[in-house]
Amino acid sequence: MQCSVLNRSIVGATALLCLAMVPTLATAQETVKVDGSSTVFPITEAVAEDFQKFKKNKIRVTVGISGTGGGFKKFCRGETDISDASRPILAREMEDCKKTGVQYVELAVAYDALTVVMNPKNTFIKSLTVADLRRMWEPSAQAKVLTWKQVNGSWPDQPLKLFGAGADSGTFDYFTEAINGRAKASRGDYTASEDDNVLVQGIARDGNAIGYFGYAYYAENKDKLKAVPIVNPRTGKAVEPSPETVIDGSYQPLARPIFIYVNAKSLERPEIREFVQYYMKSAEALVREVKYVPLPPKAYTYNLEMIDKKVIGTRFGGENKVGLTIEELMKLEARL
Repeated sequence: MQCSVLNRSIVGATALLCLAMVPTLATAQETVKVDGSSTVFPITEAVAEDFQKFKKNKIRVTVGISGTGGGFKKFCRGETDISDASRPILAREMEDCKKTGVQYVELAVAYDALTVVMNPKNTFIKSLTVADLRRMWEPSAQAKVLTWKQVNGSWPDQPLKLFGAGADSGTFDYFTEAINGRAKASRGDYTASEDDNVLVQGIARDGNAIGYFGYAYYAENKDKLKAVPIVNPRTGKAVEPSPETVIDGSYQPLARPIFIYVNAKSLERPEIREFVQYYMKSAEALVREVKYVPLPPKAYTYNLEMIDKKVIGTRFGGENKVGLTIEELMKLEARL
């Protein structure tokens, strides 16, 4: 889905106006095409809104939410200039881009606390371990683990209603790898969507519901949802998702970096270069505004140097890195 940016709100589809509904604009207007992760969407939307105002609407920015995987498919076909991603580019996607000659600059833009949320009517869950989550979500649970009691014998014999990211989502890839040990290893009998607002609404309506998505969507809906503290496997302590616990490294293994990928050929166009530079200069404030965790200022300065030098490639070698702290991410900066 490709949509124009209207405002900061990430609550509901009314925040978006699909291109099909937008009156035809002058063909001379320059356009920046972005698609990909719904997790990264709130940041890119905020940047795009401010950039268009700064440019007095002389440059148009469109932002889609096809999910990280769906976004990379379009990106590697050369259909978009920038791909929002809630995980690093994977080996198969690198190969797809190589086949079409698409080179890219990888830019980390923020940190997210991937958040497990419940309906507020749930009063018996105080925290969850990785093992608890695995019993809910592992492939072998499909059509078998259908009640809360089957997850933990002390919990009620009530239906277990699961909501989660769709298969094209980088959040799906990260969550399944962190919890089940392998990306995309998941039961399939749950309510899935690449649009996190759909998940918010589903969990808010069902007292037996539990699901997961990016922290910003929880932060915008705290009146409807309850975040679940996750037991850190290293310390044994239950930790709530928050900017503070992401920064201090205690919210693990569900804290993760999020990215944009810029087509190197697109970067030769002045409007793309200007937008990406504006993104990095604005990121610290706007990331905080939409409830994610900014990277240290030196990370955005480094990104500007990467853009200026057009440094091609990825620091991650085609693999996801579960449990990477901000400090560890910064150590990867020198790899390219």
